[in-house]
Amino acid sequence: MSTPPNGLPAYRVLTGPDDETFCRRVSEAIELGYELHAGPAVTFDGERVVVAQALVWPTRR
Repeated sequence: MSTPPNGLPAYRVLTGPDDETFCRRVSEAIELGYELHAGPAVTFDGERVVVAQALVWPTRR
């Protein structure tokens, strides 16, 4: 597949609390065919750890 499914963009950033739900969202994107773009960004908002993970759709050349 040369483009992401369901009209999704080629570049995505998923964010959320560092929990099972966030990990499942990233895993689902990988299962669709996205690839991780570098490592995650992690911060603390005063109450919980928040993570951001960039994903890219691989280009087929």
